[in-house]
Amino acid sequence: MNIYKEISNLIISKLQENKEIKDFITPQILKNLAIEVPKLREFGDFSTNIAMLLSKSMGKSPREIATLIKPTLEGIPNLDTISIAGPGFINLKLKDGYIKEISLSNNFAPDTKTTEKIDLDYGGYNVGKALHIGHLRTTVVGDTFNRIAKFLGYKTKAYNHMGDWGRPMGLIIAWVLENGMPQNVDDVNRMYPASSTRAKEDPAWLEKAQKITVELQNGNEEYKKIYDTFMPMSLGQVSKLLTRLNILPFDENKGERLIAEYVPEVQEILDAKGIIEHSDGAEIISVKQDTDTEPMPPVMWRSSAGAQTYAAADLTAIYYREKTDNPNTIIYFTDNRQTLHFKQIFRAARIAGFATDIELQHIGFGTITGTDGKPFKTRDGNVPSLDEMINIVADSVRARVKESGKQLSDETIEMIALAALKFNDLMHDVKSDYIFDVDAVTSFEGRTGPYILYTAVRLNSILKKVGNISASANCELLPEERDLLMFLLDFNRIIETAFEKRAPYILANYAYDLCKMINTFYHTCPIMRDDIPEDIKTQRLAIVNQSLHVLSKSIELMGLKIPEEM
Repeated sequence: MNIYKEISNLIISKLQENKEIKDFITPQILKNLAIEVPKLREFGDFSTNIAMLLSKSMGKSPREIATLIKPTLEGIPNLDTISIAGPGFINLKLKDGYIKEISLSNNFAPDTKTTEKIDLDYGGYNVGKALHIGHLRTTVVGDTFNRIAKFLGYKTKAYNHMGDWGRPMGLIIAWVLENGMPQNVDDVNRMYPASSTRAKEDPAWLEKAQKITVELQNGNEEYKKIYDTFMPMSLGQVSKLLTRLNILPFDENKGERLIAEYVPEVQEILDAKGIIEHSDGAEIISVKQDTDTEPMPPVMWRSSAGAQTYAAADLTAIYYREKTDNPNTIIYFTDNRQTLHFKQIFRAARIAGFATDIELQHIGFGTITGTDGKPFKTRDGNVPSLDEMINIVADSVRARVKESGKQLSDETIEMIALAALKFNDLMHDVKSDYIFDVDAVTSFEGRTGPYILYTAVRLNSILKKVGNISASANCELLPEERDLLMFLLDFNRIIETAFEKRAPYILANYAYDLCKMINTFYHTCPIMRDDIPEDIKTQRLAIVNQSLHVLSKSIELMGLKIPEEM
């Protein structure tokens, strides 16, 4: 139940019953109507700006309009008090009994009913090298958004659009031809960086890799055999790491090679529409518009060497997804540095007549930096793999646990480490850069993953001691109890907002704020003490139970796991 949506609908319904103002309630007014939570709870549970919105069109002051509106809104069911504050804000406060009834009987299932389909493009791993810190945000944020969308009832399809058919594969095959097939994961991870470095220093080596790329794409059997032998080794380590990160399996690991099957179809369409231009031996698509104030280079459809490009694969992928899935929306989660690339691709798709009824969105990430403000690296100066990142965090967690005198299993240490790493990423707006400080993220206090898990473990511990939870007793609510119950009722709005704004950080920070309120409640409202009356104990246990329910769902949506103990 989204209580904010419920109250908003009731306010709108009541306003339209008021003869003096109903003619001024235009669609634009309704669009700008805000239902908010006052910063100071003593003012009320909700506040609306409707009087300010109507002031200009009605030619009255907001307070005059608020005074006109107040008697109408007093007819809202389960309303305790209504007051006017400041320039004309209308504050509403619900009855305690109603709050208790709807919060303690709520299963917090989503209100949304939708048949919309969403294709999600995240991951996008280059199969020639180990996943590294640069893949963290696309993986974690993309996975969390996928979970949120599924929870809300959207039909999602998650794509790992792998880089497996362009120049990096040419560099890998060139290396294999000279040095033989890799024998283990370490060999797999060394090949591409070594070949890429050599290509920067040796023009002949680069030219060889470029020719191999074209011949591979044109069906060279020897090169395809190397590809087919190499790929399972590379994908095996990716799969193992994604399992370690507790990432939902991708629906399609459909990289550039498989998309290449559809390139000839797209080529025919582009040729038929006369979209392809020739420039210095390359084939390009011009996407610049007269209104552009910044550089807008053309899309490179085919390189001067005749190879399929990265851009061609992305444009063809849109064609393939429209043809196969026909989604309502396609959302890409990648680094900010690809913003221009996706502007070009989206324009090219529109010019080609692809996805005309599909919303195309790109969500760009900021950079993860060290405490020195530079891109995060290990002590030896290398960019850490994601496996190394998890190990670094796990070692820090293990050291903290040892200092505290506790003993936790390796499985529990891993859960805490993943929470530390993933929550730290999720709590930041994806568009912004953020600092990664291993000591800060593994703290069991403050805005951290371990703090979130610790709160859940504490609630679990309380409930295990009492067994079955009775129905809530009819006791007066203390402010801390009331505030917590109102915050639980905010869960559905938070999830819907996180989805609409494509912003999982809204969920992560809600989880932290919820934990703070839970711990305030825990310290202020004793539960298991012998001097606590049974009816009050029953009510507080019911609050604990619902708090754990909402917190557990928040933790699950972030792809974290709650350990048995901490």
